[in-house]
Amino acid sequence: MNPIHTLVYFLLFFISFLSSFHAILHKRDSRAAFGWIVTCFVLLGFGPILYWLFGTNRIRTHAQSMFRRGYWNHRTKTERDHWYNCLPANHRYYKNDYLGILQVSDKVTRRPLMMGNRLETFHLGEEVFQRMITSITKAEKFVYLCSYIFEVGEIGVEIIKALDIAKKRGVQIRVLVDAFGEIYSSPKVDKLLSGYGIKFSKFLPLSLSLNSLHFNLRNHRKMLVVDGKTAFLGGMNIRDRHLSDYLPKKNRIADIHFQIDGPVVMELQEAFLEDWYFATSESLPWYASKNHVVSGDSVCRAISGGPNEDFEKIEWIILGAISSARKSIQIMTPYFVPDRILISALNTAALRGVEVEVIVPKFNNLIFVDWASQALFWELLEKGVKIYYQPAPFAHSKLFIIDQTYSLIGSSNWDSRSLRLNFELDLEVYDANFSETLVKHFENTKEKSQPVTLQDVNKKHWLVQSRNSFMKLFTPYL
Repeated sequence: MNPIHTLVYFLLFFISFLSSFHAILHKRDSRAAFGWIVTCFVLLGFGPILYWLFGTNRIRTHAQSMFRRGYWNHRTKTERDHWYNCLPANHRYYKNDYLGILQVSDKVTRRPLMMGNRLETFHLGEEVFQRMITSITKAEKFVYLCSYIFEVGEIGVEIIKALDIAKKRGVQIRVLVDAFGEIYSSPKVDKLLSGYGIKFSKFLPLSLSLNSLHFNLRNHRKMLVVDGKTAFLGGMNIRDRHLSDYLPKKNRIADIHFQIDGPVVMELQEAFLEDWYFATSESLPWYASKNHVVSGDSVCRAISGGPNEDFEKIEWIILGAISSARKSIQIMTPYFVPDRILISALNTAALRGVEVEVIVPKFNNLIFVDWASQALFWELLEKGVKIYYQPAPFAHSKLFIIDQTYSLIGSSNWDSRSLRLNFELDLEVYDANFSETLVKHFENTKEKSQPVTLQDVNKKHWLVQSRNSFMKLFTPYL
């Protein structure tokens, strides 16, 4: 054999060996590790390329590296001493049906549960946007706004004008928009904000820098924090498509958003301060006051999820809640592509008698995600999980309710992008009365929705089933 060919073969074999060794060390799933080992050695040269492109979580590695270098470390230790109205360890919630969920969430989160909060639910964009504008106009100290998409439309312009008026009154304004989400708007929102002199930053702007090479490292959070007293959180971006009179109907987006008043707003404030420090290296002052306690019954906690964490925090909390369910599990999400662990948890809950119901949109704006989702339906339906198709307009709502008493609301979807790749912000709520309002919405939606049966899935043409199963292979990247 030609010496050059021998050297090339040896190098390719050595690269395959190193790649396989990396898979053995870092792959949690032994089947995935074995599959990549075979790929690396069968496809010498090409196999290792596939592994380093698709088999390694470079996003998590990069985000954790930035976290260790202090990109999110804006606060001092003494700031936590200013928190108040935390749920005491001897509270009755630790002695009843909440115990199982609390034990998990207490251990995997870095924030305490806060008592004395009040939540209000909005189903129409007109209502929540007007309430947000009113809060901005009444601001006295600061307004922090974070949105994945900030569209320069009718609502976007109104919000910017309200921010400008508040700025002129001496209110500190900060706006953070995801760089990838910004491309949904034309013209770009940064031009209008800059024209008004409003301090604005993009989360990981796309450029040739090392940070920008990770297109999947996205900030999917949607929140507005005003004076540390009032906050807004949910699934609505700032765009006209959330308006109920947006025509045609197929282009509208139905969603849910929430106003929060009470001590837990401090935790949402902290989440924004961390993201702003990461994006700008500017450490904004902490603000907390005991005068912000309201007469609310909701016990809440803000949960920041993202690839900078050592584990899938939000998914672990979801798993803890599923295992604690005794009567019902109700899920509403636009993108339902659960991983094997979540599928097993839902099936196990259904098998032990828990009523598990999932509502997804009939017409999805991301067709590939819809196809992958359909490929998973049969194994859930087979075990007794009930699935419903919600009619148009496109339903972007995100709800997770356990036993009609515990709720998880916010920006997270039921897919790998939300639970492993994106920076998400959710709120867990311990309040039966609040959950009851969400259950009513869920039940009303279910009445208008079309049940999906196992027969419906099995009678699909084999070409459709093949297409869906093929897209299921890409669920970690959708």
